[in-house]
Amino acid sequence: MIRKEFLEVIAKTGMVPRKDLVPLSANKNPGVVSELDLLKFNFFDDVKFAKAVAENSGLTYVDLSETKVPESTLQMIKKGVATKYRIVPLKRQAGSLVVAIFDPSLIEVRAEIQKDIQSNVEFVLTSLSAWKALYQNITASIDEILETVREVRADQAQGDENVKEEDIGEDVISFVNKILAEAYLKKVSDIHVEPYENNFRIRFRLDGSLIEYAQPPKSMLMPLVSRMKILSQLDISERRIPQDGRIKLEIDGNPIDYRVSTLPTLFGEKVVMRLLDQSNLQLDMTKLGFEPKQLEVFLEGIRQPYGMCLVTGPTGSGKTTTLYSALSELNSIEKNISTAEDPCEFNLEGINQVNVRKDIGLDFARALKAFLRQDPDIIMVGEIRDEEVGEIAIEAALTGHMVLSTLHTNDAPSTVTRLLNMGLEPFLITGSLNVVVAQRLCRKICENCKAVDESVGVEEIIACGVTPNSAKNLKVYKGKGCEFCDGSGYKGRVAIYEVLEMTPGARELVLKNCSSDDLKKQAIADGMKTLRMSALTKVAEGVTTLEEAVKNSSIDKL
Repeated sequence: MIRKEFLEVIAKTGMVPRKDLVPLSANKNPGVVSELDLLKFNFFDDVKFAKAVAENSGLTYVDLSETKVPESTLQMIKKGVATKYRIVPLKRQAGSLVVAIFDPSLIEVRAEIQKDIQSNVEFVLTSLSAWKALYQNITASIDEILETVREVRADQAQGDENVKEEDIGEDVISFVNKILAEAYLKKVSDIHVEPYENNFRIRFRLDGSLIEYAQPPKSMLMPLVSRMKILSQLDISERRIPQDGRIKLEIDGNPIDYRVSTLPTLFGEKVVMRLLDQSNLQLDMTKLGFEPKQLEVFLEGIRQPYGMCLVTGPTGSGKTTTLYSALSELNSIEKNISTAEDPCEFNLEGINQVNVRKDIGLDFARALKAFLRQDPDIIMVGEIRDEEVGEIAIEAALTGHMVLSTLHTNDAPSTVTRLLNMGLEPFLITGSLNVVVAQRLCRKICENCKAVDESVGVEEIIACGVTPNSAKNLKVYKGKGCEFCDGSGYKGRVAIYEVLEMTPGARELVLKNCSSDDLKKQAIADGMKTLRMSALTKVAEGVTTLEEAVKNSSIDKL
């Protein structure tokens, strides 16, 4: 429905006689007018009317007939708010949300709209036909699609084990496409399809946390999983063993990879998809989260003519991005660079990338041995998992090559201890290792709703490792939650780092088979900032919350 104030705007244009508008004013619902009644007037088919309205109301006219607004932008306003005010978001600009309207009388309720969407609003005017096309995109909800699926699949047996490719309907195909597209638009890292006894759910991992996307009917599970397996070129008839596959799509002109893993569970196959979007790969090392001194030490380590540089952290902590940015920094026409990965996540121009394949015996060790016969300058191996790979990597580093790799340890000093525990000799480690980087990813506070967190007291800040004097002056921030961040208070992630330089003091301790605690004390004395110190710096800068700092780092016990 449309506000009746719009009738006065129409009358002022002179394009419709006032007497023709009187019947619309007299409808039984005071304050609103039916769109169907307005569409009876032929002028709504012409941009000329919209331009006249814009001129009369002082708004900017925008031709949106050929405009494609990304779904991520459309979702900045909830369906209920869009329906209430008949507005469609177009973009963020100078701290305001630019929204398209065809009814200029909405200017009168600007404050009310801004309160509902928790953002400043800038209006632009467009034609009714262009507005309706965009509005339909925002109001096409997942619930409506699922309702259709329920109707079509209601007669299907809940445990049907004989779903064939030809049995998968257009409704399921459309729903799977929507899941894949929305995950991309929301910048999701993983999609989870999880079956339970009486239902199943779909969850997205966004900024490191899982959020529920939908709970479709259980009858949809088999055809939906089968569709995903078909796209992944997996065997849809095999449901007893795990399978791995890959989907390659193009969305908004961007090539997207979905790495697919299936797992047989008690109530059906679970599917997890990892999204790999080349356009999201950040190769600028200055934008990863390194502090200036940390970046200086890391760059000095990787720019040496030979040696080994290690990046450590749990799965999903951003190690691949850090390594790829390092390779991008080193990549030049004069360098021969080879990588062994499991799997190759992104294609890097000018670099020879190899997917390890255990099924044919091509593991990290064999790939490394082959690289050494390929006249390499720089080698990257996905992970040092055992003594054999460690020995080959160190041998390569000692014979004039730069080697980059990863390990799974809690902090940088523990990485050296892990190498020692693998059976590698201390003198080989000290002779080859240049630098070790430990990292985590913290969620960033949403800039649109950031505010001082008055609930955090000085004692709580001190308990996190801040000195009493610093705690008194420390301002802690949080996100209040808004449309832009889906009410979470967070938008995006930033890395925190711990960069251990192998100084003479550190090398001397390693030669003595020191503990990780002793090495950590020495590194701090040499100027290293621990993960907790780096996290608290991000808190002081207003980048992340105290809660995220505590969750992603351990307090330093020295």
